[in-house]
Amino acid sequence: MAGQRDEMLTLDGWERQNSLDEPRLSDVVSMYEEIGFEVRLEPFDPDGETGCTECMTASTGRYKTIYTRRKM
Repeated sequence: MAGQRDEMLTLDGWERQNSLDEPRLSDVVSMYEEIGFEVRLEPFDPDGETGCTECMTASTGRYKTIYTRRKM
């Protein structure tokens, strides 16, 4: 399912950045918005991640995946 979501978002111009939790999530979202990007937050899906996600998987509700695209 994560692969399909990523593919649909990519086709719509979104680029996957990373997955974070607070307080860093808000900081990064603000930074992207300040430099002219639209920001979309999606629920964290450990199946869509590369590398170790053991800690994140234990509390998936805390994390969001950030997607960005240039404002149109």
